[in-house]
Amino acid sequence: MLIDKAILKEILEIALENGGDFSDIFIEHRNATGISCEGGKIEKVHSGLDAGAGIRVLAGDSTAYAYTNDLSRKGLADAALIASRAAQGSKKDYNIDLRKLEPVVKFNFGLRPDKVKTEEKVKVVEAADRSAREVSAQQIKQVMIAYGDVIQNITIANSDGDFVEDERIRTRFAVQVVAAKDGTVQTGYDAAGSMAGFDLLKRNRPEDIAESAAVRAVRMLEAKPAPSGRMPVVMAGEAGGTMVHEACGHGLEADLVQKELSVYSGKKGQEVAADYITVIDDATLGDRYGSYSFDDEAVASEKVVLIRNGILEEFLYDRLTATKDGRKSNGHGRRESYQHKPIPRMANTYIAPGK
Repeated sequence: MLIDKAILKEILEIALENGGDFSDIFIEHRNATGISCEGGKIEKVHSGLDAGAGIRVLAGDSTAYAYTNDLSRKGLADAALIASRAAQGSKKDYNIDLRKLEPVVKFNFGLRPDKVKTEEKVKVVEAADRSAREVSAQQIKQVMIAYGDVIQNITIANSDGDFVEDERIRTRFAVQVVAAKDGTVQTGYDAAGSMAGFDLLKRNRPEDIAESAAVRAVRMLEAKPAPSGRMPVVMAGEAGGTMVHEACGHGLEADLVQKELSVYSGKKGQEVAADYITVIDDATLGDRYGSYSFDDEAVASEKVVLIRNGILEEFLYDRLTATKDGRKSNGHGRRESYQHKPIPRMANTYIAPGK
């Protein structure tokens, strides 16, 4: 445990001493490594640790948020006092008894990236660079490769008595290739990313990813211009996931809906898609990049059907937006880091298999 339970309880009580409906503390330790390669050379190798805590107080519709990278008792207490003074409300009696929550879904990260030497990670990137250039020595003009891994350890406690400790490990590998011929320039891209450790690059060989991106760029040099006009479009499953994420997913996030910035505002229960379309957001999926055991508010992840057979059925909620709608959060409170308050955002959004 990063911080003793007794201290967490004390900090939550300080946060509520001027009144409020709810308080929580989000503590994060994040280790990240990144390697980039461009022009056949390793351009950057960087790694670092960021650690801190965010303390929030909810009072009605208002939110007070303070954060600090001083994880001492005094540092946390000072931040809690600032949040408390900024969100005054009616005082209530709280008996905070922190109970550890067990995850509904657990992840197997395989080989932890912090157990792999940086030199080995660099070799993987260099091998991918060579693989891309071997596709066409004449036509491949540029290869850009980015490797990254993040190990995030979090502790969350709140005035409802929820207590969560969790570890998240994500690894990502991306390749972009530029090809040129007779004045025509095209690009190809491919990537792999997952809630996984370094094993990701054993299941998805970096050389294969790089070759795929290079082949796409070279083939595009011979591609005819796409015709204009209205016509049917056939998409691969992965492309469909990207489409529904951008075209539908953001509009189903409850904060945008409540601000009436979404085309789906006021349309729950109405037909918003063809009757054979079902849209799901599921953070419990095996090892997908958007998966997690708990969201950043200590709410367990779950599968949420957003659109069922064309009918708008649900939105993506965090605690605050759920309270505004008289609902319970469905586990989509996400933070950029301890420096940011949670907002409702997607996990893994996709169209269900069907016609």
